[in-house]
Amino acid sequence: MKEIKINEFKVTENIQLSNISTTFNLGANKNTVEDELEEVREKLGDFQNTIYAHGKYAILICIQGMDTAGKDSMIREVFKDFNTRGIVVHSFKVPTENELNHDYLWRHYIALPARGKFSVFNRTHYENVLVTRVHPGYILGENLPDVNSVDDINDAFWDQRFNQINDFEKHIAENGTIIFKFFLHLSKEEQKNRLLRRLEKPNKNWKFSPGDLKERKLWDKYQDCYEDALNRTSKPHAPWFAIPADDKPTARYIVAKILYDTLIQYKDIVEPELDDDIKANLDVYIKQLENE
Repeated sequence: MKEIKINEFKVTENIQLSNISTTFNLGANKNTVEDELEEVREKLGDFQNTIYAHGKYAILICIQGMDTAGKDSMIREVFKDFNTRGIVVHSFKVPTENELNHDYLWRHYIALPARGKFSVFNRTHYENVLVTRVHPGYILGENLPDVNSVDDINDAFWDQRFNQINDFEKHIAENGTIIFKFFLHLSKEEQKNRLLRRLEKPNKNWKFSPGDLKERKLWDKYQDCYEDALNRTSKPHAPWFAIPADDKPTARYIVAKILYDTLIQYKDIVEPELDDDIKANLDVYIKQLENE
């Protein structure tokens, strides 16, 4: 199977999404890809225990993508072997009244992982420069002092918001949070196929909303906003990865491999050594238990 090279997917310079493929040929059939995913996610699960014991880094994983890009199933399949005590998934929906009474980053700050733990953001703080940029009227709900109408939401407003997001990520990275940001890059044709499956399969109907079709009409606008967000906010301490998402098993494997191959580069992440007194008396403790 084809080797995954991290830099092949990392956004390190300005990109055009229209020039990036939504498919990737691993040179293997579906069963082989799923077997490889199972192997790497088991390694991730083992490494999670080491990160938990080490207790000095937190891991934040941000997943963004258009509707039907496969965010939910990505989370389910990649983190299946994690100990639930060490990972929390946050699905950010439309802000609540309480959330709107705080600044837009507040609900993301309070969901950040503690040291030794993972947090997965299913949709993220980037909704605040994606959905709100496509629908600027939503900003009015934030009740900001200098925004009284949509006309006040200009280029300077978005520049400021991008700077705030970059500062937010820089701050948490400098304080021990390892950040991964995955954009699931889906084609418009594949989204159409997945929406049709939602409509045609009774057990998938619940996932469909007429609003999905309204948002689909804004596809080009969303692509422009995603492209701008990736180009403005992919930093060495908080990189974006553009993941070809038309084939779900392939996308899941690529994400899992990037996570594992990146994390094992942190050579300081090791399990703590036992206290010398405890280590010296291990045989004594074993005999005490055996003689009960």
